[in-house]
Amino acid sequence: MTSTTSPELLQAAQQLQQLRSGLAQLAQSQTSASALGQQARSATALLQALPARYGEVLLNLLDRLESSALFTEESCSFSQKDLLDNLQTWAQKAEDQLNKS
Repeated sequence: MTSTTSPELLQAAQQLQQLRSGLAQLAQSQTSASALGQQARSATALLQALPARYGEVLLNLLDRLESSALFTEESCSFSQKDLLDNLQTWAQKAEDQLNKS
């Protein structure tokens, strides 16, 4: 069983907090979807600390978010607001999962 103070878990929690900060910045148009995607994909400690399905869902959401950024208006298949909401939900579930570790 992993200790809640393990360096890996602490690093994963820190990367999750940075990802949440990036989501807030994107929501306020202070960063780009591609920058957030790059940040999330480089959060290897976070992705390794979570079950594999979390990584799959995150990558799928990021791909759709980055695609939505190519459109100047909301597209019926790519709503950036809905994707951001889904990423926020993902972050909350990831935090809950980390707290179980």
